Amino acid sequence: NNTMRKDYTANPLPVTSDLEGISLKSTQEHQKLYEGYVKKTNEVQAKLETVDRSAANGVYSEYGEMKRQETFAVNGMKLHEIYFRLLGGDGEVGGALRTLIERDFGSVEAWKEDFTATGISARGWAVLAYDTSDNRLHNYAMDAQNVGAVWGAVPLVPMDVYEHAYFMDHGVNRKAYIEAFIRQIDWSVVRELAERQGVVA
Repeated sequence: NNTMRKDYTANPLPVTSDLEGISLKSTQEHQKLYEGYVKKTNEVQAKLETVDRSAANGVYSEYGEMKRQETFAVNGMKLHEIYFRLLGGDGEVGGALRTLIERDFGSVEAWKEDFTATGISARGWAVLAYDTSDNRLHNYAMDAQNVGAVWGAVPLVPMDVYEHAYFMDHGVNRKAYIEAFIRQIDWSVVRELAERQGVVA
């Protein structure tokens, strides 16, 4: 048994006012979903310590279901923690990150176009990630936060495109939400993530 397990604690919502195209009410409601992921991560990981491993089975078992849902809860928690921190910037990318984007997408505009298309195509998340297998940036689409995740890829800009992220402000107009999100990315937060992960110096 892993008795070293520690409970996760939800981060407070860093957004404190309406943003252009993303209302405070919407992000406050969104925060509650994130807090739910944190709670469920703790709950599932605690139960995994005592569930019967000998009954594990690929078709159905309590252990198997918990392991599957653990990835959904943990990824939901992690991606939202980055997502909320990115909101409220001026959308201007510079320095080493701009150089990387230009190298791997041709231009910042080309990246935005591809990221927008990725966000419209995905059912759950669009993630600008740095893949350590080829040392390049990719826009990865995830139909759910545990479907389409790529091992060894560092998430730098995760954009939630589940309906709950935009329906309150935009109804079915997902593109308007995506454009609002891209305009307000705080690239200093992205840079901090990239530095911590060794993506840029």
